[in-house]
Amino acid sequence: MSSPPFPRPIETRSRFASLLTATVLGVYLLLIVGATTSLTDAATACTTWPTCTAPADPLSQTDLAIAWLHRIAAVLVGGLLAFTTIIALLGSTTRRVTRTLVAATILFAVQVAIGALTATLGPQALVPGLHLALGIVIFGAIVLALAWDLEIGTGSEDDQIDVSPEPIDTTESAATRTIPTNGLERVKLTAFAYFTMMKPRLMWLLCLVAAAGMALAAGDSLTPSTIVATLTGGVLAIGASGTFNHVLERDVDQQMSRTADRPLATELIPVRNALLFGAFLTAASMTVFLTINVLAAALGLVAIVFYSVIYTLVLKPNTVQNTVIGGFAGALPALIGWAAVTNEIGLPALALAGLIFLWTPAHFYNLALAYQDDYARGGFPMMPVVRGETVTRKHILYYLGATLVSAVALVWLTNLGMVYAGTVVLFGGIFLWFAVDLHFEQTERAAFRAFHASNAFLGAVLVAILVDALVLAGV
Repeated sequence: MSSPPFPRPIETRSRFASLLTATVLGVYLLLIVGATTSLTDAATACTTWPTCTAPADPLSQTDLAIAWLHRIAAVLVGGLLAFTTIIALLGSTTRRVTRTLVAATILFAVQVAIGALTATLGPQALVPGLHLALGIVIFGAIVLALAWDLEIGTGSEDDQIDVSPEPIDTTESAATRTIPTNGLERVKLTAFAYFTMMKPRLMWLLCLVAAAGMALAAGDSLTPSTIVATLTGGVLAIGASGTFNHVLERDVDQQMSRTADRPLATELIPVRNALLFGAFLTAASMTVFLTINVLAAALGLVAIVFYSVIYTLVLKPNTVQNTVIGGFAGALPALIGWAAVTNEIGLPALALAGLIFLWTPAHFYNLALAYQDDYARGGFPMMPVVRGETVTRKHILYYLGATLVSAVALVWLTNLGMVYAGTVVLFGGIFLWFAVDLHFEQTERAAFRAFHASNAFLGAVLVAILVDALVLAGV
C-alpha cells in the first residue's frame, strides 16, 4: 500500500487543500483586524509587546478589545501558517508551493517584528503602512500557493472542450414565436418580453453598487431626491444596455440553449422596435441623470456605450479577457453613485469600483464553466473554451484573492467598521470554500454553487457598506 501524500493528521490532498484554505482565511481575518486596528484608537491601546499594557490615558474598552483581538489572532494565525508550511515541506507538493509558503512564514515573522516596533516606539517609527503592506503580500502568497497546489492535485493538462459542439434543438423555443390571438394575453406576453430585454436580474445588484457609492459619499448632499433619481437613472441605463445587447446578439442567441428563448432570438420583438425602445430608455436615463449633475449623466452614458458596443461587439467575441475588461461596465455604478452626491470622483469610489472590477471574473468564470458548451456554440472565446477548466478554476482563486485585498483597501480609505469587516470575512470565506470545492467536484452543479456564493458575497458586502457608511455619516 502506498503512503499518503501528506503526513498525519492531514494525509489526503483534499485535507491539505482545506488546511491551506483555513490558512488563507486566517491570514485574511488578521489582515482585516489589523487594518481596522490601525484606523482607530486601538492602534495606541497597547504600548508594550507582546503583552498589552494600556497607556496612562485610558481608552475605551472597545479599542482595547480590538487591540487584544489583533494580538491573539496573530498568535493563532502564525501557528496555523507554521503548521501548514511544515506539512507542505513533509508532504507531496511542488517546490513552488513549499517555497511560497516558506517565504510567507518568514515574512510573517518580519511583520510581527515590525508590529512589535510599532507598538513600542509609535506608529511613526517605521514606514507608515509597511505592516499592512506585508500582510497583503503574505495573503497573496498563500492564495497563490493554494491555487498552484489545487492545479497540480485536481487539474488536467488538456481539459479544453470541443469548440464545435452539437447545435441545440430549437424546436422547443420555436413555440415561443407564436403570439397569442387573445388581446390581453398578447399584451402581457409582449410587455414581459420588453421587460426581459432590460435584463432585470442585473438591476438589483448594480443598483446596490450605486447605492453603496452614494452611502460612502453620504453627507449633506445626500437627499431622498438624489437617491431616487440616481437609482431610477441607473435602472433605465441598465435597461438600455440590456436591450441593445439583445439586439446585437440576436443571431448568436439562437445558437445557445440559455438564450435561445430571448425575445429577439425568437423574433417576438421586431429589431426596429427594440432599437427604438433602447433609444427611449437611453434618453430617459440621461434626462433623469441630468437632474442630478452632468458628471453622473456622462458616466451613465459611458456605461451604456461600453456595455452595448465595446463589450458586446468588440470584447466578448474577440478576446479571452472579455470578462476581465468587461468588468469596467459593472464598476461604473460605483462611480455614478459617488458622483451623484459629490459631483466628482473620489478615491473611495475608485476603491469600490476596483472591488467590483476584480470580483467580476471571480464571479462570471463560474457561469462560464457551467455554460461552456453554450459559449463554444456561440463562438465566444470564454476562458474555459480557450484555456480549459483547470486554468479557469485557478483564475477564479486569483481574482477572488485580489477582490479580498481590494476590500481591505476600502477599509483603509473609508474607515468602514466591524460590520463591514465581519461581513467580508464571513462571506469571503463562504465564496472561497465553494471556489475550492469546485476544484474537487468539477461539475456544473458545483460551478453554480460557486456562482451563487459570489452573488451572496457581493450582495452582503454592499449591504454592509450601506450600514457602516451611513452610521459613520450619521444618516
